[in-house]
Amino acid sequence: MIVDLPGTTTGAVNRKLMDLRDEGGVVALGRVLTLVVLASEGTEEEAIEAANAASREHPCRIIVHVPVEQGDGATDGMDAQIRVGGDAGAAEVIVLRCSGVLAEVDEPLVSALLLPDAPIVAWWPRRLPVNAAASSIGAIAHRRITDSGNAPDTRAALGRIGQTYTAGDTDLAWTRLTNWRLQLAAAVDEFIADGGDVTRVTDVRVAGSVDSPSTTLLAAWLSLRLGVEATVHDQPPGLGIGRVEIVTGDGSVTLVRPDAEVATLTMPGQTDQRIALPKRTLQECLAEELRRLDPDEVFGEVVTEGLPLCHWN
Repeated sequence: MIVDLPGTTTGAVNRKLMDLRDEGGVVALGRVLTLVVLASEGTEEEAIEAANAASREHPCRIIVHVPVEQGDGATDGMDAQIRVGGDAGAAEVIVLRCSGVLAEVDEPLVSALLLPDAPIVAWWPRRLPVNAAASSIGAIAHRRITDSGNAPDTRAALGRIGQTYTAGDTDLAWTRLTNWRLQLAAAVDEFIADGGDVTRVTDVRVAGSVDSPSTTLLAAWLSLRLGVEATVHDQPPGLGIGRVEIVTGDGSVTLVRPDAEVATLTMPGQTDQRIALPKRTLQECLAEELRRLDPDEVFGEVVTEGLPLCHWN
């Protein structure tokens, strides 16, 4: 069910939600969090689709703020839409299309719509804030999710995240690395079990797209874990991570993904292994981030301590 409320206020939206609840169309009980989505005009449906899919694992209230461009002298106003039932997954979705001063979202604008006593997660799918934790919505959120992969300059975006990092911050470029980190950690453990010496690592090389912040974050993580400055080798845009090589005195551990689906793991004295390593979807990454409401300490170490250890070739 979709309910349109043109020219409205958040107070009126909240009253309509209460009416729908009384009529049996909206169930607030069981919602585990409020997800505030700071979307961009024209891309909000992609974010709503991902949030709806994630809500099947994490029932929530989704508040989507969309600034509407109306040129100079735009009037202050808001058109709202409430989506429940089959149009909202396991969530209830509130879309706020705002113009004028309301186009700049702040805590008072959405406060009436927040679930009481429920954690708040803020997500910027496209527009990357200068400092997520210092923003009005970020300041009240338990977790703050950005996506540096959508920034015009991904390396500059990662550098800014590292400079402004506050416990509770995370980035989907990091979440996209989960399977890579699991595979590499398992490979290094197996290498050690077979007698390999990771204290003799002499070089770490990571190759990936020049526009892939995940490549940089993977190199930073490996630098921290292995104690060796990693070299990032740029590849053409759009390919993602292509190759990781950990060079030791006992041989090299190499994980190569020539396409977007299958990687090959090569280790000293072993037959090559083919491993399913597909690119993760936006829904998968968002659902993973909503599973935890505590700070991601490893991500904090990587962006504050690991990034300075990387260099590019």
